[in-house]
Amino acid sequence: MFGRIQNIDNRVLERIGRIHKPALNKIMIFASRAGNLGLVWWAICIPFLVRPDWRLTGLNIVFGLALAHLMGEIILKHIVKRVRPCHSLGDDEQLINRPKFYSFPSGHTTASFAVVGVVLLRCRLITFLPILLLAALIGFSRIYLRVHYLTDVVCGVLLGFVCGVCSVLVFNAIIPV
Repeated sequence: MFGRIQNIDNRVLERIGRIHKPALNKIMIFASRAGNLGLVWWAICIPFLVRPDWRLTGLNIVFGLALAHLMGEIILKHIVKRVRPCHSLGDDEQLINRPKFYSFPSGHTTASFAVVGVVLLRCRLITFLPILLLAALIGFSRIYLRVHYLTDVVCGVLLGFVCGVCSVLVFNAIIPV
């Protein structure tokens, strides 16, 4: 079964590699860098933390990001220990620096979708949609840049979303709205 999944992952990387263009490369590098250390999500979180009427949402985002980091980066990556696809590429094929740590799940995607999970349950559609689009772009950029497989990103989506929703459920249990 894992062999079939790996074959699908490899075919997806190969097909996405065919759409590489200089302008698209720049967009994907920018999107990926926005997700480095969750920086874009921490920046988006600031207005939520500053405004008293939005503060609960901001705290939910912080908790969701922390939970996602614990589950993905600290626990799962060190259990699965999946090697990244970029380690089989030549230096001339790599568009960004090779990450040092394991591949599964995608940390950028996990953090992104933790925020999506919180915002889906706490915010209006006008706030949710741009965050969903940015999260999807960051996740796709990780495959495009060949630092993750499709399954790393899909599992990052699921894990992050669950962490975001759990954050809201925990807060709702502690602080009834």
